[in-house]
Amino acid sequence: MYKIRFVDLFSGIGGIRLAFEQAAHCLNIESECVLSSEINRDAQLVYQKNFAQTTLGDIRLIDKLPEHEFLLAGFPCQSFSHAGKKEGFIDTRGTLFFEITRLLDTYKPQAFIFENVRGLYSHDQGRTLATIKDEIQKRGYSFHAFLLNSANFGLPQNRVRIYLVGILDASPTFELISDLGPKDSHSYNPQQLSLFYPPKKSVTVADILENNPDEKYDCSPTFVNALKRIFNNDLNRLHGIRLIDYRGGNSIHSWDLGLRGECSVEEIELMNRFILKRRNKKFGEAQDGKLLTQEQIASFFKHPNLGEILNSLVTKKYLKLINDKYKPLSGNFSFEVYKFVDPNKISVTLVASDANRLGVYHNQRVRRLTPREAARLQGFPDNFILHPNDDKAYHQLGNSVSINVVKAVAQEVIIKTLYSTQERIDKSQLKLCQAYVLGKDTSS
Repeated sequence: MYKIRFVDLFSGIGGIRLAFEQAAHCLNIESECVLSSEINRDAQLVYQKNFAQTTLGDIRLIDKLPEHEFLLAGFPCQSFSHAGKKEGFIDTRGTLFFEITRLLDTYKPQAFIFENVRGLYSHDQGRTLATIKDEIQKRGYSFHAFLLNSANFGLPQNRVRIYLVGILDASPTFELISDLGPKDSHSYNPQQLSLFYPPKKSVTVADILENNPDEKYDCSPTFVNALKRIFNNDLNRLHGIRLIDYRGGNSIHSWDLGLRGECSVEEIELMNRFILKRRNKKFGEAQDGKLLTQEQIASFFKHPNLGEILNSLVTKKYLKLINDKYKPLSGNFSFEVYKFVDPNKISVTLVASDANRLGVYHNQRVRRLTPREAARLQGFPDNFILHPNDDKAYHQLGNSVSINVVKAVAQEVIIKTLYSTQERIDKSQLKLCQAYVLGKDTSS
């Protein structure tokens, strides 16, 4: 059996490694991780339990890389994320990319696979990605960037990430096709974006749900009763509902639920208009943080008792008064669940900050998704050992990769690399592998 060696940098809990090993195995190729690096202690624990290998810590303390053929790295994404400050290489975490190039100079493998958030693609009007491309190409590698959505690779999650791949001294053509996928989790139609993962069927959230998870994941009776009141006991209407105080649309707000005290019809109407109008440029350029005076509020909510209504909302802590200006006090972190996924659709993106607050109405229970369900959304097999602390497990899974996507990318990179270096793959095994992922019968 042919054998390839790889290095796993910024390894996290080992998602990229797992996917790469699966890809190699599918191609009847043996793989060996010769070095892994992860600075977070909790992630190191999970990595060791699953791969029986202790990771090195801070990448900055690694002098050089051992001999290997493939370099894998999910380098820190906060600097390029829409959820972060998007400071890029100004941010210390952003400069960690240059630790990769430093190590590339100590040993140049045949190929690399990097994963990051989609914000990297357009950060600083494309200049950040151009810098990365230049650093890679001047070291003799081809450079390809793909925006891929997990929903197109057999996972019920609307998750777009950028995958950077390249091969040393070669200019291959990859079969992968960039596609951002659906605008939201309710308008998904599967596309064939890779030879290895064409759509076999529409996978939905229902496919990853546990039948009878622990009761500790159930929402509180107070929260459930408030939802029942809003929806007249028809909790099927929860599917796809989000709970957030800074947006309108298909949303439930804390004042609708009465979480801080029951609100009158007038108070609810004022709050709904408030969050709609405060985004109007008429009141300033700040998209979400505008504070409005009573006079400004009166321009869109005329009521003889406006002052009393505002005082009541301040007392109940739905509004906060700052220098004679009002702002909503509650955000989506004030809810037990911030979004209810629809079992018949795909999920919103799993992210580290609130993966523990995705909800579902399933089997007559209003509950949060479990860590195992979150792992399934990412394509982790059920025998993958998660962190014993649920909150840490959720956080790690939100930071990890979608196994199916990385596996598809890795299969193509491995094949193109071996072809470009004049190596031979067992073509009969490759045919079986392709048939397997295509869902065809290989018994004949």
